[in-house]
Order: sequence, then C-alpha cells, then structure tokens
Amino acid sequence: MPDTRYAIAAVLISAAVTWALRALPFAALAPLRASAAVQYLGTRMPAGVMLILVAYCLRDLPLPEPRALAPLAALAVTTGLHLWRRNALLSIFGGTAVHVALTSTVLTH
Repeated sequence: MPDTRYAIAAVLISAAVTWALRALPFAALAPLRASAAVQYLGTRMPAGVMLILVAYCLRDLPLPEPRALAPLAALAVTTGLHLWRRNALLSIFGGTAVHVALTSTVLTH
C-alpha cells in the first residue's frame, strides 16, 4: 500500500495538471480574439465547413438514378427554408423530414 504522503501528492499533481489543461485553451485564445485573421476565419469558416459537408455527403450520389432524388430534394428544401426564414433549426428539420419521407417512399416502391 502506498504511503499517505505519496497518495496525497499524486492527487494534488493530478488535480494541478487537470486544472492547467482545462485553463490552457482559455489562456491561449485570449490574445487571439483581437487578431484580424481569427476574426476573418470566424466569419468565413461556417460557410466553408457547410460547403465541405455538402460536398462530402453528395460525393457518391448516383445522379441518373431515382435514389438521387431524396438527397437533392432535401438539399433544395433545406437551402430554401434557410434563405426564406433564416432559421437553422427549421431548415435542418425540414430538410430531414423531406429526406426521410422521400427515402421511405423510394425504398418501399
């Protein structure tokens, strides 16, 4: 059985390392908040990430087949709802509902 002082030291060191690792991101990001590059990335990255996700999801889509209808219609509904209402939750739920409805229809027939 380890010595009591050894166990206390191990717990204190573990606590200090855990606290430091949790505080490090906040300390490192504080000076970056005023950076023009970080502000530019903050405004441009969400659209870029969404574009990459769309390209990734549609990369293997067989366009001449009827299976392509569901994802393309869902993409159109999601885009249309977002441009119309500017509500991300409505866009996501609307596009998902269209995709599920069309996928279940295409798969059952």
